[in-house]
Amino acid sequence: MEKLNELGGANGIGIADIVEDRLVGMKSRGVYETPGGTILYAALQELEYLCLDRDTQSFKRQAAIKFSELVYDGKWYTPLRKALSAMVDSMEETVTGEVRLKLYKGNVTPAGAKSPYSLYNEDIASFGDSHELYSHKDSEGFINLFGLPLKVRAMMNRANGIDEIK
Repeated sequence: MEKLNELGGANGIGIADIVEDRLVGMKSRGVYETPGGTILYAALQELEYLCLDRDTQSFKRQAAIKFSELVYDGKWYTPLRKALSAMVDSMEETVTGEVRLKLYKGNVTPAGAKSPYSLYNEDIASFGDSHELYSHKDSEGFINLFGLPLKVRAMMNRANGIDEIK
């Protein structure tokens, strides 16, 4: 962490000038410096992109908001914080690997990542017709299902003379 703080600080990484909401109801302004933490967070995020599925990533982002509120409000020793930590520990079991980042003028830019637990498979992601795990025809069913509420809404609007395009 000391080395990351050194590297990040030399490149202007991790300076946050924010207005925040205090627990007691007032707003306050603070300038924080966390170069090493910013670099670690960027690396973790790159590994999560590779190793976590879409739903898990989405839920983790939502849980992170509550987690940060608990910590900010001094509620570290609560059962909820403990449960959230256990959940995240479980989600992160396969989040490991190597990440390269470029540090320059306050920016942290991804420059490559790899993991033995990566869910990315170039053969599948190419969307070619030759792969047996994925067929473009598979999408017809969920497109129809996900589109059904929109079709019902359009029918209702048409029946009530509502112009949907304004």
